[in-house]
Formats: sequence, structure tokens, C-alpha cells
Amino acid sequence: MAKVTRDDVARLAGTSTAVVSYVINNGPRPVAPATRERVLAAIKELGYRPDRVAQAMASRRTDLIGLIVPDARQPFFGEMAHAVEQAASERGKMVLVGNSDYVGEREVHYLRAFLGMRVSGLILVSHALNDLAAAEIEAWDARVVLLHERPEAIDDVAVVTDDVGGAQLATRHLLEHGYEYVACLGGVAETPTVGDPVSDHVEGWRRAMHEAGRSTEGRLFEALYNRYDAYKVGLELLAGPDRPPAIFCSTDDQAVGLLRAARELRIDVPGELAVAGFDDIKEAALTDPPLTTIASDRSAMARAAVDLVLDDGLRVAGARRERLKLFPSQLVVRRSCGCG
Repeated sequence: MAKVTRDDVARLAGTSTAVVSYVINNGPRPVAPATRERVLAAIKELGYRPDRVAQAMASRRTDLIGLIVPDARQPFFGEMAHAVEQAASERGKMVLVGNSDYVGEREVHYLRAFLGMRVSGLILVSHALNDLAAAEIEAWDARVVLLHERPEAIDDVAVVTDDVGGAQLATRHLLEHGYEYVACLGGVAETPTVGDPVSDHVEGWRRAMHEAGRSTEGRLFEALYNRYDAYKVGLELLAGPDRPPAIFCSTDDQAVGLLRAARELRIDVPGELAVAGFDDIKEAALTDPPLTTIASDRSAMARAAVDLVLDDGLRVAGARRERLKLFPSQLVVRRSCGCG
């Protein structure tokens, strides 16, 4: 069977090929509603499929959005990537995902690869964007939206959660249970101090403790963001003589590892130890006991990031700082804190 062309559609619809192009691409010129309906009917009848490669070459843009995350194996980033994919699909776009593994060189590799593919824009979840990556973005004049994190090296549109406020909510809630103090499982020494959610979670914990007149000295413990390292740290921390009465974990994944350590050491949660996390990953409702945590609307954040990266006015001079999207944090109370 001969391939159906744009000329075939135009003949059947009684229009020019230019008009067919305007309908397919939603512009750049308007098409009368009746004419549009004829073109769409002809496309359906003939089974015409636009040549997306040719379209991309002509427009110098594809129907692709690049998404770079630190590690999609971690539940939070996996759920965020899924939310971005759903939001992009609603806009007729597809998503390419790259994992930086918290390594700056890999982040630059994916930046170059995606920008070379002429993606419509980039959504970047960057742990610590380096100067080389920032220079790469500037060189390509790329549309970039920062999601979840705001690295110091680049000043672009950002969609983030109220991380400091959320950590304060969780810590205050634990203190309201009457615990003498709340310890914190934060990041490691190399964690960036600017624009990083975990650093903001630690800052929120500090503020809540100081507001309550409690010292934070010696009560901040280091662990990587994942459950496996948090489990190892938890075994040592919880087996020691100065076991905290309550712990706020900077991520839910850390809290999952901490709960596993407590279970192995036969420490009752929340009877002997209260635990709260941050992120409200789906697994948080299924831990034993279910995890008290901080949630934000990931679907709305993903939709906002996709809308921003596809917005033609995104890079208007002077508009960047005014386009910070800050989503509120919400306390989700479950049994791990002592409620219920």
C-alpha cells in the first residue's frame, strides 16, 4: 500500500498542503473551524500519520521533554518521573529520562544528549548542578525548569515544595507528643547547603527544635538518602546507649531503612521510638507501622513543570525570579509517631 502523504490529505479535504500543516501543528496561522474539521476527517479517513522526524527538522524542536533525575530507583524520584510523564502525555509530549546517579559528569552527559536531540525543553532534578552543566544550558539557550531542587549554579524557573516549613511541621508534631527531643537523620557532609531539599529539611528541624527551646547539639546524624544506608546507620544509632526517643528522617526512604533497623533490634515503634519522614511515597502507608510523613502534590508539581517548560514566554527577560512555583507541605499523620 502506498504511503499516505500530506498532498493526499489536502486533495481529499479540498485545501492546500499548507492548511493541512497548520491543522497538524496548531499553527502558525489560524484555520477556520469548518476547514479544520474537513482536514481532521480526511486525516482519519486516510489514516495519515505525520512524519515527526521531518517536523522536528523543520521546527528544530521535537515532541520530547528531557527529564534528568538523580536515581529513578528511589521511590520518590520514580514517582516524580511517572507524574511528569503523565503530565507530558496530556500535552502530547513524550519524556526521555536520564539518571545522573548524583554524578555531575553524568548530568552533563544527559544534558548534552537531550539538547542535541532538540528536546522541547528540559526538566532537571539536580542534586548539585555544577558550573559546567550550567554553562551547557546557557550555551544551548535551553528551556529549563528546575523541579524539586534549586541548585546554586543556575537561576532558572523552579517548581519546589516548602521543604523548611514541612520539616518544621513534622518536628513540631513529634514534640507535641511530649518527647524530650527529636533527633534528625539528615544527609551527608557533602550535601549542598543551598537549594537542596534535605538541607532545607534539616533547617526546618533545627528551627522547630529551637522554637521549642531544645538543643540540636549532637542530635543530627548523617546518612545517604536511601533506605540501605539509613538501615546501617539506624542499627548503630538505635543499639547505642543514647537512643533518641523520636527521629525525624529527611526522606521517607531513610525512614523505611530506620524502621527495618528498629524491627531487627526489637524496638517497638512508636512505643519506644517515634519516627516521621518526608515525601509521602506510596510505600509510606504500607510500612509497619504506617509512616507519619510530609506530603506535597507531586502531580500538580509535575504538571506545573511541564506547563512551564513548554511555555513560549518562559525565558522572557526579567521573568525568571517571579515564576517560582512553591507548593505547600502537608502533614500526613499515621501510627509511627504515636498517633492512632
